[in-house]
Order: sequence, then structure tokens, then C-alpha cells
Amino acid sequence: MAAVFDVGIAVTTFVVIFPAELPDKTLVATLVLSARYRPRPVWIGVAAAFFVQCTVAVAFGGLLTLLPRTPVLLVVAALFGFGSWLMFRGAGRASQDVADEEREVGAVADARGSRRVVLTSFLVLFAAEWGDLSQLVTAGLVARYASPLSVFVGSWVALCVVAGLAVVVGNQLAQRMPFALIRRLAGSLFGILALVTLVEAVRSGR
Repeated sequence: MAAVFDVGIAVTTFVVIFPAELPDKTLVATLVLSARYRPRPVWIGVAAAFFVQCTVAVAFGGLLTLLPRTPVLLVVAALFGFGSWLMFRGAGRASQDVADEEREVGAVADARGSRRVVLTSFLVLFAAEWGDLSQLVTAGLVARYASPLSVFVGSWVALCVVAGLAVVVGNQLAQRMPFALIRRLAGSLFGILALVTLVEAVRSGR
């Protein structure tokens, strides 16, 4: 069992989640919302949605730690491998995916007043991120490292930073960002995690 809070695990989680979310719904939805409404309430609503989503993911990952270690590691390795495959598969159509997500979010975003903007931002991101790859990976990282607080902090901060970039930099970020390259980078990180976790599973089963 890892320490209550481990900076190394938190940083590792950040490094894994951050590039995976840059070309994802997190960035695009926040970008669209901040273009329509004042950035501050948008970010507050988005950050609150991420807080709930990360809490759920960490709780699920914590339940996995109660199961036998080797089967859990094999499942987590498969999860990371699946995430790697998704990222590489989606690299070629990253720009189209971003455009599609912009239209989807733009079609549902409608609010007036700070409180309504916060609530709208919360609901849009909560729905968009439910069952998202980052949520599954967060649960997998908890199961692998058995340090829920560290993973929670790393994951939530990564998501909030991505949302903050969308709010502050806006369209310039979307226009200049090489989404395909970033997806390949995230896929490589997931692939490395899959291999490392698989090796650990094999060793723990001996």
C-alpha cells in the first residue's frame, strides 16, 4: 500500500491524464462554453464536474484494490492497452473529432447568469466525461498504485489545467495544437503503462 499521498504517483497520474485530455471533449467543451459565456463561471462549473467524476473513478479503483492483486493488474494492463489502441486509432481523425464535439456542445449550451453558467458547464462536462477514457484510466491507476488520494489529485489537477488552458488561451490553442501527435503521445504513455503493469502482474503471480 502506498503512502496516503505520494507526490511521485500524483505527478505520474498528471503526466498520463493531461495529454489524453488535450484532444478530447474536456478541451473542446470548455472552449465552446468559454466562447459563449464568462470564463470564470465556466471553469468553476467544469472543475466541479471533474471533482465529482474523479471521486467516482477513485472510489471504483479503490474497490478494485480489494480484489486479488494479480487478476486486478491483468485487468488494468488490458485497460491501459485498450486506451493506447483508442488513442492511436483516433489520431488520424483527431481534427474531425474536435469539430464534431464543438457542434455537439454548441447545440446544448444555453444559459444566462453566473449561476446558470456554472450549472450548465457542470452538466455539460459531467455528461461528456461520464465513462470517458480518463475516468477509466484514473480508476486503473488507483488499482495499480493503491494510493487513491495521490491519483485523485493528479487526475483532477490535470483535468482542471486542461480546462484552464481552454478558458485562457481559447481558439489559438485549438488552432495550433497538433491533436494527432498528442493522441499518439498519449497512446504511447498508455502502452508503456500496459506493458509495465503486465510485467508486474506476471511477477506477482509467481
